Amino acid sequence: MSSPLIARACLLRRVAPVLVLAALTGACSSGPAPATYDLSAPTSRIRGASGVQVLVNEPAALQQLSTQQILVKDASGSVSFIGGGQWADNLPRLIQTRLINTFENASQLRGVSRPSSGAVADVQLISELRRFEIATPDNQAVAEISVKIVSDQNGRIVNGRIFRASIPASAVDAPNAARALDEALTVVMLDIVRWVSGSPLPRREEPGDAGSQSQDTSKEQAPT
Repeated sequence: MSSPLIARACLLRRVAPVLVLAALTGACSSGPAPATYDLSAPTSRIRGASGVQVLVNEPAALQQLSTQQILVKDASGSVSFIGGGQWADNLPRLIQTRLINTFENASQLRGVSRPSSGAVADVQLISELRRFEIATPDNQAVAEISVKIVSDQNGRIVNGRIFRASIPASAVDAPNAARALDEALTVVMLDIVRWVSGSPLPRREEPGDAGSQSQDTSKEQAPT
């Protein structure tokens, strides 16, 4: 009669090859890690809106766009993802960062930041990422963002507009799709910066502004 120790050794001898085979199968099926693609922050000289402080919120987006995956949508609206590539960050957060960078690179605003910075702003940009995909069968990279300018002082919507750009993608694979979508977003972001910079924006009163205005008024009304 065998001891429990011998029986356990025999069991491990039978199971070990199965465990090794499972580990090797998992290693072979995992494949290479997907390539990571970033988005650009274009540089341009755009005049206007000097002295204004802007907060750029993270764009709202449907769940299919709140991802690092590169999206493909066919004419029926069916959604799939391109293998072998992904964005450098969650897409709405990445677009928020690059839009802030574009304002810094291109505009004459006094300051631009995200709401978590704690900065006091004149206006906020509230946006929605509506489309960011390769549209088939035409293979067009489409970027579409809805933007509203909101007064930070009273919450009123100052202005609103939808921005859209479409760039042909030479192939529906990760490198070409990422390149075309980056070009489409560059057009959209520069249009947003140009629009905001050219809009009449409300401004918060600087400390002492009210006092200086009352003094100027009293001087004008004083008898000569």
